[in-house]
Amino acid sequence: MENKTIKVIARNSPLSLLQVKELFSLFPTVQYQLEETATYGDVHKEISLMSDVAGDIFTRELDQAVLSGQVDIAVHSAKDLPYPLPIGLELYCLTEASDQSDSLLSRGSLTLAELPSGSRIGTSSKTRKAELEHLRKDIEIVAIRGTIEERIAQVDNGYVDALIVATCALNRLGLSGRISEKLHFRTHPLQGNLAVIGVVNRPELKASFSAHDIRNRFGQVTLVGFGPGNPELLTLAGDKALKEADVIFHDDLVDKAYLNKYQAEKVYVGKRKGKHSHHQDEINELIYRAALSGRAVVRLKGGDPMVFAHGREEIDYMQSRFVRISVIPGISSGMALSAYTHIPLTHRGVASSFAFVTGHEKTVQTPSADTLVYYMGGAHLADIGEALIRSGRRPDLPVALVTNVSLSDQQIFFSTLKELQFTVARYPTPILVIIGEVVAFESSRSRQAVLFTGTMAPSSTDREVITHIPLVSINKKEIVEEVISSLQLTDYDWIVFTSRYGVRYFFELLNKVGMDIRRLSSVKIASVGPVTSDELLKRHICPDLESSTESAEGLIAWFTQEGIVGKRILLPRSDKGMTTLSDKLEQIGNQVTNLVVYENTPHPEVVKVDLSHYDKILFSSPSGVESFKNRYIHLPDGIPLVGKGKTTSNKLKKELYETFQRIKEDTRN
Repeated sequence: MENKTIKVIARNSPLSLLQVKELFSLFPTVQYQLEETATYGDVHKEISLMSDVAGDIFTRELDQAVLSGQVDIAVHSAKDLPYPLPIGLELYCLTEASDQSDSLLSRGSLTLAELPSGSRIGTSSKTRKAELEHLRKDIEIVAIRGTIEERIAQVDNGYVDALIVATCALNRLGLSGRISEKLHFRTHPLQGNLAVIGVVNRPELKASFSAHDIRNRFGQVTLVGFGPGNPELLTLAGDKALKEADVIFHDDLVDKAYLNKYQAEKVYVGKRKGKHSHHQDEINELIYRAALSGRAVVRLKGGDPMVFAHGREEIDYMQSRFVRISVIPGISSGMALSAYTHIPLTHRGVASSFAFVTGHEKTVQTPSADTLVYYMGGAHLADIGEALIRSGRRPDLPVALVTNVSLSDQQIFFSTLKELQFTVARYPTPILVIIGEVVAFESSRSRQAVLFTGTMAPSSTDREVITHIPLVSINKKEIVEEVISSLQLTDYDWIVFTSRYGVRYFFELLNKVGMDIRRLSSVKIASVGPVTSDELLKRHICPDLESSTESAEGLIAWFTQEGIVGKRILLPRSDKGMTTLSDKLEQIGNQVTNLVVYENTPHPEVVKVDLSHYDKILFSSPSGVESFKNRYIHLPDGIPLVGKGKTTSNKLKKELYETFQRIKEDTRN
């Protein structure tokens, strides 16, 4: 190519033409013919560069000329290049940047600190605007456009008091004497670099510029998946990359002791809930800087780099800066979970699809796949269960929660969606949640030890061995007969029963005063759930409404949705019952009478047990939670606490789980 004249295209601004001369001064034997043109961005100076504009407004016409064969190459300021490059084009050469700093140019050569309050500073960059706002909140930032000479003229004619511009542009134009001060601003990573762009598959032309292509000095970045945690699951390719690495950036999901076998420098960049050693942008920049220094860089990630691991973000970060990057896959934790628990993700006749879902968002995604695996969902287990039931999944759909997949301390906990939405637990992390019919292959073979703390325990089954230790005692409230006799039941529109005991003791009171049950024929009856309804049916009363959630929230939702207002409601309840139901019913416009018909007291004969012997603890009421809290100081990690409904679940979270968490932290400190 040295004997052939190369056709070159560039923008027709003075700075661009000087850049072409600078480029070819590096290649004195290369002959070239220059064509100048104005780009869309040059013509339309009304477009603010601080707005969201197309990334190719200064390169589009030049690149089209290259693609059409009109010219051989285009010369650009590297920071103007769009990412990705247009299809059919590639970067032939990236030159060294002489100076990547920004400079302040002002009237009177005042520094940024010396500029008086209210000064107008011109810039065309959102990054520079952000830096200015951080340092000087008392100045006015003005968006300006035009060539460097046109921008400087706006300082000289008083339109702005100062200007921020790339130092290299001033140096190239011979205007470095106008610099008031260099600024320690964060600048574009390619500021000051020149880029030679040509069509793909012209190796002889590309080779003409290789001698001054600084990418030849860049190191290689490799994203490596370590797998779910067991070092034996690292791939051969991953092991080879680690052996050849100069520096390894790793996180929490990697066996740090295992990394000692590699000679590379190790840099910890772990990110766990509430504890980030570095933000993702900082990690990207550390990797980039290591590659610029020519080092072989490995970014080692737990699982697979492309599954919930910012892999594509890191690829874009490097490729937009023209650093070579490759990916070596790892065994994703969701795949390993299936192997190590024997729960298939798919199975003939049971599940033909699966989805990996992020679980750390408050708004839970509910794909329609047969099997769902939620990553990073430990803080939102209840939200996941509730969202899936709301989306139409059946409440008894089996669930498995698996911690430390593939490691020696791997644990698996079985549940259902219904239980999951009311579960509070301090599980070991990391934790994966797998949901679907396929879970039954293992959950049906597992038998869990369950501690039931309510008054009437369910029977043991093939899957659960129930130990019943009631924490509360239920006793009828002694009520003066005149009180119940004075109740004009026919004046009420609804009677709402929230427990079997409310039903039992309310009707005992009616019998005591000889009140005929048939007087309730005009009153509508609401029940909090099937157990309460069964107690009503024993008295030949079929409720007009039964909550679908076995909690007060279901009744509240129904009354609200149906617009039931202006009604008189009788609420037979315990002395310890929470006022949530009556408060909400009154808030939507009803009149509620609370009638205490039974007392709820701590059970006098409860013996403390070793909680570590149980896989699950069930609570049927907030009072049971309170009694448990008064008896136990420590709660072993990993034991799910399950409430009968949302009210009990909230009590578990606020007054039991959080209390134990504080005690544990205080003990640690």
